[in-house]
Amino acid sequence: MTVNIWYFIVAVVARGPTADDEPSLPALLRAGWSAYIAAVRASLDAAGFADLPRSGPYVISAVSRSGAPLAQIIASLAVSKQAAGQLVDALVLRGYLERSVDRRDRRRQRVSLSERGRAAAAIIRGVVDRIDEKLVRLVGAEYVAHTRATLRALKEI
Repeated sequence: MTVNIWYFIVAVVARGPTADDEPSLPALLRAGWSAYIAAVRASLDAAGFADLPRSGPYVISAVSRSGAPLAQIIASLAVSKQAAGQLVDALVLRGYLERSVDRRDRRRQRVSLSERGRAAAAIIRGVVDRIDEKLVRLVGAEYVAHTRATLRALKEI
């Protein structure tokens, strides 16, 4: 299902402006996401974390803030199990994540942030906080709250 949604978004974004010359909502979502990604990537690169794979900041941030099982985080990336495994391997090899055996279920592995991973997570969180604060200054807290509510609803569709 996720893949079909992305095909829809790509098709709508490729369509360009809507009839009333306003950018489509998917185009605006993509531009907003790109603003966060570019700022995060620039800050990470400047701090010496240029070796993070493309989806690495997302995984590090998700592990840091949610404590969700790795399988759930990886599933949200909508990539194959092989690609997910390669991403986790790269994050472990580059010192961002540490693997351990789950004490409750020895068949499962757990991942946690290493010291390097925690430092990268702090940079990511700082960038997101700065952008969020700038949004509040530009459009006001009420509009930001409405945007969050709208995006939560969109997530449920």
